[in-house]
Amino acid sequence: MAVVVESNPLSDDVRPLLTIAEAARLLRISHSLAYELAATYLASDCTVGLPVIRLGSCLRVPRWALVELMTTGNVVRLVAGALHQEAVGVR
Repeated sequence: MAVVVESNPLSDDVRPLLTIAEAARLLRISHSLAYELAATYLASDCTVGLPVIRLGSCLRVPRWALVELMTTGNVVRLVAGALHQEAVGVR
């Protein structure tokens, strides 16, 4: 009899940053909802939504912030004050 071990998508992969699509799959939500939640996060001064960081024109979800959201329901504030304003293009 073979033993089947389910893999844990949060621990099998060591990539520290996820795309919005990868985060959406882990959350089991649509890509469009994930992008909407990411936009909400950036517009809300990083207090609600899907935690993301901007790298040039790309948005990425830090794995640890996604795990925090999934396990505790807490939204992590990744940047603050002037740093956040630069990240979203506010001058």
